[in-house]
Amino acid sequence: MSGFDLSGLTASFDGERVIGPLSLRVDQGEKVGLVGRSGAGKSTLIRLIHERVNREASLVPQDLGLVNALPVFHNVFMGQLDKHATWYSTVTLVRPFSRNRDEVRALLKELGMSEKIWMPTASLSGGQRQRVAIARALYRNAPVLLADEPISALDGPMAHLVMKLLEERFSTSVVALHDVEMALKYCNRIVGIQDGQIALDESSDRLTASDIMSLY
Repeated sequence: MSGFDLSGLTASFDGERVIGPLSLRVDQGEKVGLVGRSGAGKSTLIRLIHERVNREASLVPQDLGLVNALPVFHNVFMGQLDKHATWYSTVTLVRPFSRNRDEVRALLKELGMSEKIWMPTASLSGGQRQRVAIARALYRNAPVLLADEPISALDGPMAHLVMKLLEERFSTSVVALHDVEMALKYCNRIVGIQDGQIALDESSDRLTASDIMSLY
């Protein structure tokens, strides 16, 4: 599966509905940019989609979900944890196999941080930590990418490098982005969330930044 059709998506917080009910269909090959102001429900929607498609998705959550006590290598390797037997993962914790080391190092090199492979994740900067979470999603190599603000801590050139990499590696994606210009550049469909509902759903080549700014 590399597309999905979800209906009845809804979430409440403290008894108050924050999302939905709404439906979202994403076809194979669609790269959806999820836009809207903070608190509109983008993160909640990403989480709801992940709950439904789960094993079919590579996830970059906003809180990154990294294990600080472990080195960068092991955080990236976790992207494939459920694809290996327990004994394999246990051995990897102590002494990683050369194939896995090479695969992870190659990904980190693309993200400009191959020298950090054995560094404790806790010692990294915010932008480096974000790139570790992105490397983990790339290593998982699922058909669908779900990412929540994956470039928020990255500077211009690195943000573009990451978005281009994600665009190339995942045929289908839903990416929540605060930067409207980035959404228009790297996504072929824009879905705007306002007050927990879809307020905009349009092909990105039919939109300008000002069309989207009304959501903010």
